[in-house]
Amino acid sequence: MYHYGLLTISVIMFGFQFYFNDMYKKENGSDSVSAFVLTFISGVAGVISLLLINGFSIEATPFTLIISSVSACNSILYSFCSLKALARINLSLYSLFAMLGGMVLPFFQGIIFYNEDITVAKILCMIFVILALGLTVEKGEKRGGTLYYAGVFVLNGMSGVLSKIFKESAYDKTSDAMYSIWIAMFAVLISGIVLLCMLKKLKLPNFKALLYGVGYGSITRVANYLLLIALAVLPASVQYPFITGGVMIVSTVFSVIMGQKPSKKEVLSVALSFVGILLLVFIPI
Repeated sequence: MYHYGLLTISVIMFGFQFYFNDMYKKENGSDSVSAFVLTFISGVAGVISLLLINGFSIEATPFTLIISSVSACNSILYSFCSLKALARINLSLYSLFAMLGGMVLPFFQGIIFYNEDITVAKILCMIFVILALGLTVEKGEKRGGTLYYAGVFVLNGMSGVLSKIFKESAYDKTSDAMYSIWIAMFAVLISGIVLLCMLKKLKLPNFKALLYGVGYGSITRVANYLLLIALAVLPASVQYPFITGGVMIVSTVFSVIMGQKPSKKEVLSVALSFVGILLLVFIPI
């Protein structure tokens, strides 16, 4: 249950992620320059947060550097597609693409490539969470964003896929914290180089956008680090449906705390997510 506790903490942190991303877009725009600025700010915030957790210890192996650099590129592309998608669709539809990708790709990766069992609990949880996601969708799509929606779906899923590859690999590798730090470092390096090349177009974010970027980076990096720890015990096909359903529940709770009244559809989606998680955790088959 300790590792389910880690997942729960991650879920709470991820509940803020979409909010910070959306608020940053409103403050600083959704063009290419803004996307790389967000990556740079969030990367720096993530490095500092994770170094604090790791006691400012630094280590490296060739495999860790390779997989973390790939993961950093994936993270940058995801941020870019997210901002572009959010300029065309509402937050609920964006969340649908992001969370479905984050759940489905690692789920099938674990079953197909790592021989994780297909159980009744996993199948039922997937069904309930997908139904819950479908209920959250609202109208608000603009034309011309199919590529960005697909990017959000695939790239968010690839984050979990790469984490699973790192955890299961037999190559010499660093600690989970150091792997997470290297991802953030590479993200800062790559986005920094790109921003230098785009210096004439660069616009500095205002104070609010800076705070949203720092919040987004700190929360995302630490939450993903906790997921890495949990992956040592929990199969990917269990962990990612749990995360997806949990984020929906937490997001709705936060909206209630902030004084927003959830619709009947939102309440039903939360109930379905909750049932799906209970089935995943407590059904032994």
